[in-house]
Amino acid sequence: MRTILITGPGGSGRTTLAAATALAAAAEGTDTLVLGTDRTDTLGAALGVKTGPVPVEAAPHLTAWRPDAAQDFRRDLTALQDRASSALDLLGASRLDPEELTPLPGAEELALLRALRDAALSEKYDTLVVDLPPAPQALALLALPEELRRYLRRLLPPERQAARALRPVLGRLAGVPMPAEWLYDAAARWDLELAAVEAVVADRDTAVRLVAEPGPAGADALRTAGLGLALRGLRTDIVVANRVLPEASPDTWLAGPVAQQRKTLEEWRESYDVRTVAHLGRDPRGTDDLTALAVPAVGQPATRADWPVTDRLGEDGVLVWRIPLPGAIREELDLVRRGDELVVTAGRFRRIVPLPSVLRRCTVDGAALRDGELHIRFAPDAKQWPQNR
Repeated sequence: MRTILITGPGGSGRTTLAAATALAAAAEGTDTLVLGTDRTDTLGAALGVKTGPVPVEAAPHLTAWRPDAAQDFRRDLTALQDRASSALDLLGASRLDPEELTPLPGAEELALLRALRDAALSEKYDTLVVDLPPAPQALALLALPEELRRYLRRLLPPERQAARALRPVLGRLAGVPMPAEWLYDAAARWDLELAAVEAVVADRDTAVRLVAEPGPAGADALRTAGLGLALRGLRTDIVVANRVLPEASPDTWLAGPVAQQRKTLEEWRESYDVRTVAHLGRDPRGTDDLTALAVPAVGQPATRADWPVTDRLGEDGVLVWRIPLPGAIREELDLVRRGDELVVTAGRFRRIVPLPSVLRRCTVDGAALRDGELHIRFAPDAKQWPQNR
């Protein structure tokens, strides 16, 4: 299944273009699902149909779905209470009824990730278009599965599950209660679900499409989003410049905005595959307007960003790990080695990545930023590296 994740700065028209992209894919005869994320039904307003927790047909071959975070949150917390019933009874806790539960911060993101996983695994659709939140929230959302899985592995290491039979004995020896079996079971289930979402995001048939209005604010947002995606190992397939004004216009007051858009587009084309969508002169509403936008088709998947290790042992005595970080600023970069992991900070973004196996037996020898690519040098650790005899 081809998956298109669409995001951009707030107010860029990303929801409208997500709806138009899904409609264009469906018009080619491919069964398409478009997922919405906004609490208010902006997706339905663009498509001209009401969307909600029950998938609806928005056009031939096109289904629209807007998951209900509150419903998912109530179901999950009720199930958690049932599993932890013995512990809650021991503490004298009062159960929460489903009717009194309201979603906590983060519930909407988790509901969207679950919907993304379910849609990908259903095999009912050829194309999935996801209207992600605005870029800053979208980048945090895309990072969530990997980060949550890392937390679970640290807090509840899977290898400790092998000691289930010894847990009561260990509890008596330690003098503290050991984690209940249900907690490890829940962690294993969460890890499996998060792994499925992570696989969808990392799949070679998944691409991120950035939507922005050409101008100074759009340029800044695009530069930041591109850096955040690169740090996650993702690349955009195209950049959609939305609401582009006509070059030839009788209105003289448009000359300034048109010149500004032209300058921004020229700069973007130096780094991205840019497609333009014209300004209709009104807010698009309904399938006729969405078709008139003539959005770019769903094309071939974007090439996933590689982080290769270059062997320069013969020339310089080091291995070089190359991490593409377009738009990174040297003063805003930071690297910290923690065991077999590397903490990479680029501007407002941070990612903790496991070192390739060959680099785990090395020490960090320095780093440099060259032409939008971070080069990290690793020198072999004499204590762990095979010696020539």
